[in-house]
Amino acid sequence: MSPASARFVHVTTAAVTVTGFVYGWMVYFAESADEFSVVNHPWQPALRDAHILVAPLALFASGMVWRTHVWGRIRTGFRLRRKSGLALASLLFPMVLSGYFLQVATDEPWRAIWMWTHVVTGILWCAIYLAHQLSSRAESNPSVCATAESPAESPGASPGASPGASPGASPGASIGDGGSSAGPARR
Repeated sequence: MSPASARFVHVTTAAVTVTGFVYGWMVYFAESADEFSVVNHPWQPALRDAHILVAPLALFASGMVWRTHVWGRIRTGFRLRRKSGLALASLLFPMVLSGYFLQVATDEPWRAIWMWTHVVTGILWCAIYLAHQLSSRAESNPSVCATAESPAESPGASPGASPGASPGASPGASIGDGGSSAGPARR
C-alpha cells in the first residue's frame, strides 16, 4: 500500500469514526434542554449527515486497498497482523450493509436490528483497526517487538525482499506490484 493510500485510509477512517462516535453520544447520552425537541443536541442532524457523507469515502478507501493490501496478503499467506486484518475484513461488510439498511428500513424492529448491528460492528471495527495500526508500529520496530520475524529470517525469502513479498520474488518486490521489480528478469 502506498503512503498516499495509507493516509487516505487513515483520514477517512478517522472521519467516519469521529462522526459516528459523536453522533452516537448525541443520540444515546446527551439530554436535550428542550423537552419538546426531537433531537438531543442542535448538531445531531449535521453529525448524522456528515457520518453518512463520509462513510462512502471510507468504503472507497477500503476498496482501494482491498486488492493489494487485503487480498494480496491473504493470497500470499502474509502472517504479521493477520488475525486483526482478517477480523477487519470480516467486520467491514456487516458494518457497511447495516449502515445502508439502517437508512432505508421503515419498520421499527428492522431499524433496531440494523442499528444494533451497525453500532456493535462499528465499535468492534474501530477497536480492531486501532489495535491493527498500533501493532504494526510495534512489529516494524525491532526494539519494541523483538519476536517479529524479519524477511531475511523467513523461510524461502530472498535477501532484501520486502516483508510482504512472495517467497520466490526478486529483491525489492512487494505484494502490490505482483512480485515484479526493476531487477534482472529471471528465465
